[in-house]
Amino acid sequence: MTTQTTTPPAEVAFPALGTTAALIVTDPAALPAAEAVLRAELTAVDATCSRFRPDSELTRVNLAAGTPVTVGVSFAEALEAALRAAELTGGAVDPTVGRAVIALGYDRTFASLRPEDARPLPVFRPAPGWRRIGWNPRTRTLRLPPDTFLDLGATAKALSADRAARRAAATVGCGVVVNLGGDLAVAGPPPDGGWRIALADDHARPAPDHCPAVTVTTGALATSGVRVRTWRRAGRTVHHIVDPATGEPAAPVWRTVTVAAATCVDANAASTAAIVRGHAAVDWLRGTGLPARLVAEDGHVVRLGGWPPDTPATAADGGPR
Repeated sequence: MTTQTTTPPAEVAFPALGTTAALIVTDPAALPAAEAVLRAELTAVDATCSRFRPDSELTRVNLAAGTPVTVGVSFAEALEAALRAAELTGGAVDPTVGRAVIALGYDRTFASLRPEDARPLPVFRPAPGWRRIGWNPRTRTLRLPPDTFLDLGATAKALSADRAARRAAATVGCGVVVNLGGDLAVAGPPPDGGWRIALADDHARPAPDHCPAVTVTTGALATSGVRVRTWRRAGRTVHHIVDPATGEPAAPVWRTVTVAAATCVDANAASTAAIVRGHAAVDWLRGTGLPARLVAEDGHVVRLGGWPPDTPATAADGGPR
């Protein structure tokens, strides 16, 4: 990601939340302060929403399933983002898929996951369903159905990108891009011509030659896909996006889906829902009116909602989101 300006933007990238966090600012002098804002946000969301920390608030909530618990303000915001995503996607993105994801073997950080898991496949069961969650926003009281685990991964990371970009821009007073493993939010005044974002399957690898790029000036982009977070279970390739209706990995119809929206939370909800909906994703996305780019398993590209024709990235453009 970059732009054509007299002073080139400054950037930093580091591991976080099991992925790569990248930050770009239009004013190089603002980078340390913006990075401090981003790192504080990532520390907070990890303590609140991590499935892999025994001391996280999410772990406490999951262990209390079946009984009411009072949650903190940050957890409440993350939960409400997840419930809104579930409602907007007709349940295609559902936070009650936690046990299904764990049963597939994703019970530890992805870096620690066994690439070849010889254990038999689990018995796939539908997720309990987000409508069964008891939530009182006034008292911040939550009651999960018994034996239900929440997984906020589909929305908490995107929410962090939105919050970090907004807070960093307010702190340093310049243009900011925050990219958390494909969940990208921009805030503040963009550079001349906007931010040129290269699109690729894997955010952690350099963008391949002639990959497409898109210009972003405001809002957010999110990409969901089934090519990066995969592993083998009982001889079958599985991935981390679970269909709540079945409890098993979504059928691999789309290699990646990228959606633009006003917020990263909405963009991520739509891109994840499209992966889950498979062949029905095109009609559903068309109904949302959101700009979207879908890449099928065979490489065929579908553009919706005014998504521009592909233009090749150049050496001046950044890597994948």
